[in-house]
Amino acid sequence: MVETSETVTNPSQRSIVPRVRQGRTRPLTPAEREILAGDSPLQRIAMVSTHGYVAANPPLGAADTGGQVVYVIELSKKLAQLGYQVDIWTRQFEEQPQIERVDERVRVIRMPCGGNEFVAKEYLCDYLAEWNEHALRFIQQHGLVYAFFNSHYWDAGMAAQHLATVLEVPHVHTPHSIGLWKQRQMEADFPESHSEFERRYNFSRRIQEERKLYADCDIIVATTPPQLDLIVKDYEISPAKVRMVPPGYDDHRFYPVSDASRIAMRRRFGFKGKVIVALGRLARNKGYDLLIDAFPLVAAREPKAVLHLAVGGKDMNANEQQILDELTERAEKTGYGSRIHFGSFIPDEDLPDYYRAADLFVLCSRYEPFGMTAIEAMASGTPTVVTVHGGLYRALSFGRHALFADPFDREDLGIMMAKVFRHPRLRTRLGRMGAHKARSLFTWTGIAHQLVAAVEHRMSAAVTLDDTDWDEPWNDGD
Repeated sequence: MVETSETVTNPSQRSIVPRVRQGRTRPLTPAEREILAGDSPLQRIAMVSTHGYVAANPPLGAADTGGQVVYVIELSKKLAQLGYQVDIWTRQFEEQPQIERVDERVRVIRMPCGGNEFVAKEYLCDYLAEWNEHALRFIQQHGLVYAFFNSHYWDAGMAAQHLATVLEVPHVHTPHSIGLWKQRQMEADFPESHSEFERRYNFSRRIQEERKLYADCDIIVATTPPQLDLIVKDYEISPAKVRMVPPGYDDHRFYPVSDASRIAMRRRFGFKGKVIVALGRLARNKGYDLLIDAFPLVAAREPKAVLHLAVGGKDMNANEQQILDELTERAEKTGYGSRIHFGSFIPDEDLPDYYRAADLFVLCSRYEPFGMTAIEAMASGTPTVVTVHGGLYRALSFGRHALFADPFDREDLGIMMAKVFRHPRLRTRLGRMGAHKARSLFTWTGIAHQLVAAVEHRMSAAVTLDDTDWDEPWNDGD
């Protein structure tokens, strides 16, 4: 048995939580044994993503379950198509099955730790020693051999680094977001909330663990040029250790359609007027409040402009409900509350059509390591405005693939959105060239190839990466 702490939902109560004993993993069911059975001659990759609801069909919008989960699942599928077997290692809780099949060559393997309740990603680090013990026993018991581990986010990085060290397997870490960057952005935005941010986001522990992780792992995969710069300069990591591989999207799902198809989709979603869409998790860093503040500048210039915010999930926690209540109140104070509509998170199967039905998509985040939703919208042929507080805009040409705006500058964001409705030729160009750019740079197949190439290259020789080619030149010839 492994001794660990009981799950806590309030970190401030951590010191008074009693110690309890966790049992071993339960026996596999016949169905799980069937998924696990079969010795494949293909090389096997271990993807490690410990937090959130990682599943074959994840409940997107649930706590800690968003773009990163999509990234892990989709990349795993494409790696499988390249000729690998892929195991996605995650945490088991809330009576989830221990093993789940994603497709013929991809499966999810769950190890328990910290009890049976959800644990927020900021404090999952306290329970990973237990997770590692279960995972190591499972790997040894079933004779699993991996070509490399690819971990996602700092909690999974801690877990994977331990496994990789014990098993003497290369470890590739993908941060997705950087603790120092997030801390600086949030404290610059809300300087009076430093102590609250430390309690909520566990920044000191996170940044400490990131420094050790980046030093110990074999390769770090940055998803944007700013991430690469920050890892090298602020975490003092050799450029030879860092690779720049952007996230991807499923080009079999996200693509433009005819005007007739768009009209049918708009009817299905009840869209009327000039529809501006933003969607994602209910989190303050997403900047929905900044978008609401900027909307009156569009509404005053375009009488048919309406704003649809598809935010949150089916079951919101108290913090998410508070954010939604604040946004609703803010919308009423603009004087255009009747033209600002709130809806729940869009089901994954409806997401491509939702993008296509919109007239404009806005990525309004206070900070955004990449911005997967913006790429999906562009790929679907929808004109897009992208925050400058992130890395995606550096891969695009302003006015050709997308427009850029500073969400903290109300006039900048508002006028930039209004331009799309004021200039039809610009709107057409953004829809056409944005989709072209997405197809040329961000498909999951291309991302899988880049990851494997980075790993194989790193194993044979270390090279310094100066990835200026990813930055889009302003005078491109698209």
